[in-house]
Amino acid sequence: MRCAYCGHLESKVLDSRPTDDGSAIRRRRECTSCGKRFTTYERIEEVPLVVVKKDGGREVFDRNKILRGLLTACEKRPIQMSHLEKLVDDIEKELKNSLAKEIETNKIGEMVMEHLRKLDEVAYVRFASVYRQFTDINKFRQELEKLLEEK
Repeated sequence: MRCAYCGHLESKVLDSRPTDDGSAIRRRRECTSCGKRFTTYERIEEVPLVVVKKDGGREVFDRNKILRGLLTACEKRPIQMSHLEKLVDDIEKELKNSLAKEIETNKIGEMVMEHLRKLDEVAYVRFASVYRQFTDINKFRQELEKLLEEK
């Protein structure tokens, strides 16, 4: 670590502790050249996940958009909010663990449907009808038949 006073590249760590909110490590250092002390903070650098929309536009991933869609699909269903938040947490974790910097909306939609199918079939069909833009009753019926075949 470069000394804040003389610019020397060598220093020794005297003390390390997490910050109050736990978002960084505070390090008290001493320059091996001039002997002066200074403080540094070490933080995890998070690269934002970018969502590529159907029209080619890009925006930063927003977990609240997924949650809003789930709330609409699960309206008047016996699903606790904590289950929906866990579902969104799981999807967000999967996306971040994929190490992809950009993700297409259709991939996110498929992930949501996969998780929602396990949670509540009615909510799944509601979400799928909007996500897949069912234009007629036949598309709706085909989706229901797929669900029944899986059972």
